[in-house]
Amino acid sequence: MQLEDHAYINSTSDKMIPPGYTYKPSNKEIVELVKLRISNNHLFSGKRHSSIRSWRAILKHMGLHHKMTHSQVSKKWENMKKRYKELKNLSGGAQMFPSTWPFFSLMDDALAGRLEGSAPILQAFSGAKDDPDFLPTFKSKKRKGSTVTPPAVVAVADGPEIEVLLSGDETREAEEEEEAEEGSEKIDCIVQEVENERCLTDSEQFLEREKEVIERERLVLQRERAVLDREIAVLDRDRALLERERAMMEREKTVMERERAMVEKDRDSVCRERLALEREKAKLEKLFTAKERTKEVTENGNMADVSDAMDKKERFLDLFEKLIEHF
Repeated sequence: MQLEDHAYINSTSDKMIPPGYTYKPSNKEIVELVKLRISNNHLFSGKRHSSIRSWRAILKHMGLHHKMTHSQVSKKWENMKKRYKELKNLSGGAQMFPSTWPFFSLMDDALAGRLEGSAPILQAFSGAKDDPDFLPTFKSKKRKGSTVTPPAVVAVADGPEIEVLLSGDETREAEEEEEAEEGSEKIDCIVQEVENERCLTDSEQFLEREKEVIERERLVLQRERAVLDREIAVLDRDRALLERERAMMEREKTVMERERAMVEKDRDSVCRERLALEREKAKLEKLFTAKERTKEVTENGNMADVSDAMDKKERFLDLFEKLIEHF
């Protein structure tokens, strides 16, 4: 997929730019430049001409290939890193950085790796070094008796202001600049490798300490596991004992169920006997009542007979007394 280049300024102003100048990017272009540089850090491998091809790919993507050379944008990047490091090492604190230099936070995020992936991934430019699509590289060279004119600001139609450096004589020294840039890139790569080795050494020491800590924790876990195994054995014995007690309780429960059934049967038989006794009692009460009635009748009859006999006896005695009186 072909990435579209940004059109920060129109193409009509490109042809009006003098051959020797220093373009002043806008804040938006600087932010885009930093993001592209960090996101495409893999292109700057330190190999020969890798810096030129990588910076040209970034300039082409941003649409600044007619306004800046690869050496200018590389110098811009190095100056920004230098200023960031100077401000970083100050003791005044981070509160003064935003007001002193607005790109401090941007560079802090960039060099900390927090901007990786924030811009498209590009491919290194594969064209020739003297590709006419890019600005040629010029370097001002002072000679005796030559007069250097101070930088002048040239206003380009429909574009930002451009600082133009005018000198008496300008000689093209692209090869020297390329070698200097490649040397700088190689030094950066060596410094990065040393930093990576130091980080690797620190990481190895950290891993050794972590390994020792893990080993101690493993021994502690083994001891705790042995304690847990003993506790599990005790729990198994307790569980076996509980199982035996449970079996005994089940047997006792079965015996109690049988005894309960027998008690229920005995209670039923007692109830039946009680009912029989109740019936017999009722019968006896009926018989006793009948006997009482018969006895009362008999006693009443006997009393009547006795009273009759007494009456007869009294009458007989009365008659006998009367008879005696007559005699």
